[in-house]
Amino acid sequence: MKKLAIGLCLGAMTLSANAGTYQGSSLESVWNKIDSNSYATLPHNKVSFLSLFNGLKSRIAQSANRTLNNKSDILPHFDKLAHPNGTCLKGTWNITEESPYTGFYRNGSKGLIITRASVALSKTTVGNDRAFGFAGKIFPTQDETEVVKTANFFLVDDLGGTKAKNYTGVEMTNEPAVSKTLAVIKNLAYALKLAVTFGKADSNPGIRQVYQISELEEAAKAITPKWMMIKARNGQNMNVRDFRNELSLNNRSQNLFFDIYATSKVEGDKKQWKKLGYIEFTESATSVSCDHNLHFNHPKWRTNLNHK
Repeated sequence: MKKLAIGLCLGAMTLSANAGTYQGSSLESVWNKIDSNSYATLPHNKVSFLSLFNGLKSRIAQSANRTLNNKSDILPHFDKLAHPNGTCLKGTWNITEESPYTGFYRNGSKGLIITRASVALSKTTVGNDRAFGFAGKIFPTQDETEVVKTANFFLVDDLGGTKAKNYTGVEMTNEPAVSKTLAVIKNLAYALKLAVTFGKADSNPGIRQVYQISELEEAAKAITPKWMMIKARNGQNMNVRDFRNELSLNNRSQNLFFDIYATSKVEGDKKQWKKLGYIEFTESATSVSCDHNLHFNHPKWRTNLNHK
């Protein structure tokens, strides 16, 4: 069941470009694309086993290796096969606390960030099992026009989904829990195909390592946390049915804050989380480009990381 849920919720695939040509992007250019074609009405994109195929060809087989190797931030139109419904947020990445970690985990690190918040499968509203996802793209600059190479990371609250009422009420990590929910069982064939294909492309798809952040603009030997967690600050919940409306800054009178945690330590069976800083979101957009052009490179599994 865990492998099926992993495939279902972490298998966001893409369809394009040459990994060797990546030169970076400016936040301005990426956000302008995202903000150029907002939906008039929120879509409810559906997933199905048949959607994994184009004629006799497996779309997921064609895409699995590309999503691990292609570092492009924007691609030509493609469908996200596991997380089809999302919303995008723009803001700042701020590290305010000391830790042993390097790169953009270092105390004092400030940058820009674009995030796509999503749910796995088709259900976006309260009352359904929803697996909330948080894909982040850090730009190591405070200048929105500067072209830089980005660092990407992926977090989920529960791969099987939960009945949580609020996106802002869950903890999302790079090694999430797996609940055996009806949503996964109903989509067993879909999950199995994703799990098998993505597993062939990546040796450990159940955890998304976060070394891209610890290596960002780091000249020395990087020190990477094993685990990362993001959770919204208390007092920001909104009672709305669709999580995309919940996260819309147009529906809020203040900016939206998520705190950043990391650790490599476990005592008993509990991770010893340390707060490192926060993300402040100032703009949001729910758009065609957010769902069909924005791309996050999946970090490949590595065995040579230095953890503390």
